[in-house]
Amino acid sequence: MLRYIADFLCKDLKLVIEVDGITHKDDETGEKDKRKTGNLESAGFKVIRFTDEEVLKNMSGVMERIERVVKEMGNSSPPPPPPPAGDS
Repeated sequence: MLRYIADFLCKDLKLVIEVDGITHKDDETGEKDKRKTGNLESAGFKVIRFTDEEVLKNMSGVMERIERVVKEMGNSSPPPPPPPAGDS
């Protein structure tokens, strides 16, 4: 079982979005980030990362990339199953 804290998670899409601050430029933290991404991807998650600066200065570009990734994921995976009967 993986035990990570993600900045943002969409469980239905198996999408993790990480926003990395200046501390992520440190070699040790960078290695931890690579390991975390690899482990999450091995478990079937798609991980996309942005820097704080990207989020603060180019939110429209961040949103476009997220939309593009979600669209690509929709083309490569089957739709989620319908809810069980009686759950309306």
